[in-house]
Amino acid sequence: MFTPRPIGYIHSSYKHTDEVPRGLGAQHTAEGTLEILREFVPGLDDIEGFSHLYVLWEFDLAAGADLHVTPPTDDQPHGIFATRSPRRPNPIALTVVEVLGRDKGTVRVRGLDMVDGTPILDLKPYLSSIPEEKLKLGWMAAAHKTKS
Repeated sequence: MFTPRPIGYIHSSYKHTDEVPRGLGAQHTAEGTLEILREFVPGLDDIEGFSHLYVLWEFDLAAGADLHVTPPTDDQPHGIFATRSPRRPNPIALTVVEVLGRDKGTVRVRGLDMVDGTPILDLKPYLSSIPEEKLKLGWMAAAHKTKS
């Protein structure tokens, strides 16, 4: 096992978890910044050439873990690994953000769904070769039809 350590912190307008839009159809349009710690800033070289990034971050405000949860978008319980619930055995989250620009150790982004001060564990360029027609949304597809 490794011991994760932050490479930086999120700066967003969300101060509390209940302010973050969630559920099917939630629009994540909030802008903010990824503030990267000085020792990791050289790792940002060439990042502005990508339109989107994966941000791996810590659910640092979540306590405990559940193996089954009932999401707010459905009335049925689902296995934790089939949901985006923060109550996970390893409180690791993944968000795709749009890169708006960079100034040294600060990356301006759009699409945040995390609260201000959230620790960033890693950044990776967003790449996907999966055609849209091959993507499956599992139980979320049926829940989305029910909510529409």
